[in-house]
Amino acid sequence: MLAATVTSFSTRDPLSGLTVGDRPAPEPRAHWTTVDVRAAALNQHDLWSLRGVGLKPEQLPMVLGTDAAGVTADGREVVVHGVVGGASGHGVGPDEPRSLLSERYPGALAEQVAVPTWNLVDKPAGMTFAEAACLPTAWLTAYRMLFTTGGAQPGQRVLVQGAGGGVATAAIRLAAAAGLEVWVTSRDEDRRTRALALGAAGAVPSGERLPVRVDLVIETVGAATWSHSVRSVRPGGTIVVAGATTGDPERMEIQRLFFLEIAVRGATMGSKQDLEQLLAFLARTGVRPLVDSTVPLARVGEGLARLARGDQFGKIVAEV
Repeated sequence: MLAATVTSFSTRDPLSGLTVGDRPAPEPRAHWTTVDVRAAALNQHDLWSLRGVGLKPEQLPMVLGTDAAGVTADGREVVVHGVVGGASGHGVGPDEPRSLLSERYPGALAEQVAVPTWNLVDKPAGMTFAEAACLPTAWLTAYRMLFTTGGAQPGQRVLVQGAGGGVATAAIRLAAAAGLEVWVTSRDEDRRTRALALGAAGAVPSGERLPVRVDLVIETVGAATWSHSVRSVRPGGTIVVAGATTGDPERMEIQRLFFLEIAVRGATMGSKQDLEQLLAFLARTGVRPLVDSTVPLARVGEGLARLARGDQFGKIVAEV
């Protein structure tokens, strides 16, 4: 089968370690199902894997990809929950630590992917495979940050740092559809304009003071936006962190955190229940993921290069 794999690591030129070619198809395994992949979204996780983060040389070659939507052998159209092991233990046993596809098991950037059968969720009939493939990482993370971890309620204000990425665009659309007042930041004027079109109530240049304090901050940028996040949230508000693309901040500003009783909480991906609730939310509201662009699996390197440059607005999807 055709698959995109990491065959070597490079921090300076991660794409140099990408190989797209023939790999063995998944072998049958008890309590697992092989899915014929129709679409697989690209994530920063893929670029980190190409840099060697989370993988060891002896694991190579490793098939990349954490997100997939496709069809099982009996014709069931599914979305794959990409978290294996951990608390659920389905298909691997309760003692196996949590991992994402492409960390311990081959990932989704392939013609086929094998996952525990428990990890499969029905794809809504009115959703394309490309749209569905956007959900298991970026959109699931945004949903968990907003509602499960952040506890957002209709009428509250939320700040989304760094409009443009997959999690950020997902958070804007989900929050607006749920009745929240959404503010966004970006260095790029065009991205701010596009964020307003997605449903944001206001957009300001990165670091600029907001006209209001927010109840919740969606923080995935890190060092470049952390101080702004701390100063933008109301006393008693919450900052939910799910990434640091610009690195860790040099100062946590602890005095402001404890004096204003600001809660800082972390979020990683989401549970299968979160994914089911997200799918139901989208089916009922008609909200759909924003697909920046699609590429054939054979040319997935072009999509990863676009992701590495930060040119995308929404999700980049590889189609099989």
